[in-house]
Amino acid sequence: MSCEHIVVISGAGISAESGLSTFRDSNGLWENHSIYEVATPEAFARDPELVHRFYNARRRQLAEVEPNTAHLALAQLEQRFRVSIITQNVDNLHERAGSTEVLHLHGELTKARSSRDYRLIYDVGHRDLAVDEVCELGTPLRPHVVWFGESVPMIEPAMQLVASADHVLVIGTSLQVYPAAGLVDLVQETARLTVIDPGAVRSVQGAKVIQKTACEGIGEWMAGLI
Repeated sequence: MSCEHIVVISGAGISAESGLSTFRDSNGLWENHSIYEVATPEAFARDPELVHRFYNARRRQLAEVEPNTAHLALAQLEQRFRVSIITQNVDNLHERAGSTEVLHLHGELTKARSSRDYRLIYDVGHRDLAVDEVCELGTPLRPHVVWFGESVPMIEPAMQLVASADHVLVIGTSLQVYPAAGLVDLVQETARLTVIDPGAVRSVQGAKVIQKTACEGIGEWMAGLI
């Protein structure tokens, strides 16, 4: 196995190719509700039933899809390299494809946590979460996701990974959302940086851009590793 370290920063585009809808699919609306009505601490305090309904629907959808060729290709790279994946996605498709080192910047859909103590985290899988379910402290469980207006506690470990990389691949994200978009500024001058995304990508100095979808572009990028 090569000692080279590949760090992958993945976004919604890679999951969309498996059939997962993203927050921006319907103009930021879900069942005529603004995403801010289902993805903020204030929304959960105001209407926990609505918030749970939204995330229960996301879990049910996640159970129906499979990792795609891009997820599988990244997992297979572990046979030759150390591969660290930093994902902005809350799904578990990287893990289901076989990737073993996955850092979730924005939390995990298949987990819930205490609304009082963020360290109390519980696996819920793909099942629905009831509004009256509580943690061991007796306070309501909430989705284990980072909502709008909340800090991103995993950003510092992500920064350390990017700074240590020999290769950085940005896939399925246009690098528009911070703080995740700022990670590319930490890529070392000696590292190779590639961006795979079919849309308009923020200009990053020194980056090779493959303007294709994740599944279309992953083979071209992997060929360049040889």
